[in-house]
Amino acid sequence: MKVSTENSGNCQAVLTIEAETGELDKSLDEAYHHLVNKVSIPGFRKGKAPRAILVQHIGKENLEEEAFEHLIPQLYKQAIESQKIEPIARPEIEVVQAEPLVFKAIVSLKPEVKLGDYHSVRLEPHPVMKIAKKEVTAAMEEFRERQGARVPVDRSVELGDLVTMDIQADVEGKPWLNHKDILYEVNKDSRSPVPGFASHLQGAEKNKEGTFSLAIPDDYPIEEMRGKEGAFKVTVTEIKKKQLPELDDKLAQSAGYDNLVDMKKKVTADLKAKAEAKNRLELGQKALDALVEISEVDYPSILEEEEITGLLRDEAQRFGFKELADYLKKTSKTEEELKQELCPIAKKRLIQGLVLGKLAEEEKIEISSSEVDNKVDEIVNDAEDKERARQFFSLPQVRQSIEQSLRTQKTMDRLSQIAIGNAENMTKGE
Repeated sequence: MKVSTENSGNCQAVLTIEAETGELDKSLDEAYHHLVNKVSIPGFRKGKAPRAILVQHIGKENLEEEAFEHLIPQLYKQAIESQKIEPIARPEIEVVQAEPLVFKAIVSLKPEVKLGDYHSVRLEPHPVMKIAKKEVTAAMEEFRERQGARVPVDRSVELGDLVTMDIQADVEGKPWLNHKDILYEVNKDSRSPVPGFASHLQGAEKNKEGTFSLAIPDDYPIEEMRGKEGAFKVTVTEIKKKQLPELDDKLAQSAGYDNLVDMKKKVTADLKAKAEAKNRLELGQKALDALVEISEVDYPSILEEEEITGLLRDEAQRFGFKELADYLKKTSKTEEELKQELCPIAKKRLIQGLVLGKLAEEEKIEISSSEVDNKVDEIVNDAEDKERARQFFSLPQVRQSIEQSLRTQKTMDRLSQIAIGNAENMTKGE
């Protein structure tokens, strides 16, 4: 075997590998013995046809293909070992010629990250001084809203009501909806079944059929209905409004507080903690952006492709699609068009991840098993089915994912402390 190596940039190496005559002959002979026992050739028992007859029957290219299928991986493995190359993914193989066998292997190598002087990054922190009274009031009202009960009313429909209704709908004369006794919350921002439907229910009276038409928007999920008009018949059979409890000590005690004053104090503390967490997140992101700006990152294209594929899969699952093909139908875009749209996001995420990984390495940031255990306990305690959650989070791959997440967060915290000039208060590896 002869090997030559060329660095093509972007963390890729191109190996040109030529098989020795003996290596190719041996592989062709092995391929012959394998195929002759599988192929039925008139006039010969399986395994007995001479090689020339087999080649005449199946073609020389098929014999070579069988031989190459086994020889190329063997030679590639020997080549990367001899050249002391550490690939991070499967190579791209291109057969240049068959006799003698010469092929090229494009090998993706580890990314190269050269961090800038991150100790020089400086940012001004903005501590949360006080939570505004209106924020506390809004949070208290939101809690009160969640505790509200639905009670029947004898009036026409208003926004915010929960109604029971019968509904029929046609689109250009073709039946579409036909439901009885379905529940529907009359929310002005609702897009179900189509935008504007909730507004047409306002003022509807019980047990009186109402009819109206609505245009179906161009971005409607069902493609064949876009731009058409839907004709609706609706009969509201029951109307319930939300009755809110008084905001008093009794309500506070039902939520586990001593009284309303105690509840307001806790709500205020929680709001401040959330605001501080948001500030830390924003500070960390600014520090990371600054570090990326002064750093040099080089990586093979396959990493960007994998990041885009992951984003596309996540996007499809976020909209409830298990299969990418179904999601593509909804968007009316090709896979390539979506990948082009996601490319800038993928590139930014990839570079930030590589920079953070290098920083964690430089700062010797590690996560202990006890830290992972504590995080698992925290998640499990919030789960409804604690036993099932415990089993899931005990899986090695899940624990590894949690460990990576904690390491990323600790690295971000470390960078933030450096950026505000508070690094001396942190010990490396904490």
